[in-house]
Formats: sequence, C-alpha cells, structure tokens
Amino acid sequence: MTLPASAPAIVVEGVRKSFKDTDVLRGVDFDVPRGSIFALLGSNGAGKTTLVRILSTLLAADGGKAAVEGFDVGAQPHKVREVISLTGQFAAVDEILTGRENLVLVARLRHLEHPQQAADQLLGRFGLTDAGARKVATYSGGMRRRLDIAMSLVGEPRVIFLDEPTTGLDPEARLEVWDIVRNLASQGTTVLLTTQYLDEAENLADRIAILHGVRIIANGTLAELKRLLPPATVEYVEKQPSLEDIFLTLVGHGESVKDRS
Repeated sequence: MTLPASAPAIVVEGVRKSFKDTDVLRGVDFDVPRGSIFALLGSNGAGKTTLVRILSTLLAADGGKAAVEGFDVGAQPHKVREVISLTGQFAAVDEILTGRENLVLVARLRHLEHPQQAADQLLGRFGLTDAGARKVATYSGGMRRRLDIAMSLVGEPRVIFLDEPTTGLDPEARLEVWDIVRNLASQGTTVLLTTQYLDEAENLADRIAILHGVRIIANGTLAELKRLLPPATVEYVEKQPSLEDIFLTLVGHGESVKDRS
C-alpha cells in the first residue's frame, strides 16, 4: 500500500486497554507524520510500553482503532509487521554470536536475498565494522544498543518503535543513540520513541505527547507545549520553561514557572 505523502504514518484513535480492573489506556488519540520523530513521554507505568505493544501487534487493544502505514493494527497484523520494527528497552542481541552473525541471522529470518551483504552494510552504517567479528559479549553497552538498532533496520522498515532505547546507558552512549535516531528520521524513517527522560524528548522529537493518568494530556511541538505554561517572568534573568517544567506542571507534581522564579 502506498499512502499519500501527507498521510500520517501512525494513526491512533480512542485506543483503550485494561488489565483486569485496572485501566492502562483510556481513549488515547494521536497521529505521527511520516519521516518524523514522535516522543511519547511519561513516567514509569504510564502505559507507554503497552501502547507500543499494541501498535506493533504484540497486544490487542480493548477498543479504539490504530493504523500503521495505512494498515489496521487489529485487522491486518501481518501487513503491519512487514513495515515496522521494534527495539525494546534492553538490547535483544545474542552474546554468543559475533555482531556480524547477529545481523546475518536476522537478515535470513527476514528472507533477504543477500544476508551477508546486508550485514556488512549495517555494520558500516553503525560504525561497527571493526567489531563485527567480535563476540557481542565483549561489546560495551553503547555498542550493543547500536547493534540492536541495526538489527531492527534489517529489511528497511518504514516505521521503527524505540521503547526507552537509552535505559541504562552512560551519557556518551546515550548521545550515540540520539545521533542514530536523528539519522533515521533524516533518511525518511518514521520513529516513535518512548522515554521517561525529559531531555531526550526535548532534544530529539519533532512532536511530543505526554501520557499520564491513562490519557494523552498534551500533544504538540516543544514550542506549543511551552505556551501551555504562563509566560516567563523577568526579574534579574528571564527563565523560559523547560520541558521538565511543562511535564511536572501538567501531571500535577510541579510548581509553576512563576513560583520557581
């Protein structure tokens, strides 16, 4: 299916999900423009991973509709899986294999015609060529995450879900992942990123949605979200609201910008 260039890559309408008597998502709505980075921001337990699992066909919603690249997540799961990839919170790499062997394995599972060539191209793209023949057990955390994301790009998916991709990484490795995400979007891949790190959303995302209390309570560009708070007051130094100010105020755990001046 070929969508018009203006059509969103991801559309979510009224999605609901409960586990027994506990509501996790209740009427979630948003869409993600193609080739953009969309950050889903929320605290632990806010439902971010649940929503990603629904969009990646790993979990059925209780209600509402969702589509990825025009394919209905509930009615056309096989079509959705053909155009997406998912990277979870922890690197899903085989430590016994080399980096190259991990990539070749995924390429073969995806029935690529030239798995060895695909592996070599991705090793080069992610700066892992020199480490390709080493067992992954010898890799640093940042290298493992780079390999994990490289594995998720085998077959050139149009949409990639990154579920808290920098959890547990040191600052240098986090910056490496940020560069990877930016490069993905610059090459036309749509990225939906979940994170609890405010600076991550602030630095990477074209649009940010805040998930809190089973709903999306704000959705917009960083500039649009900043306008939700009172204007900065000028005493000695003007203080513009940060994404942290916005997030804490909207979820009810923070002071206003004026109070903190």
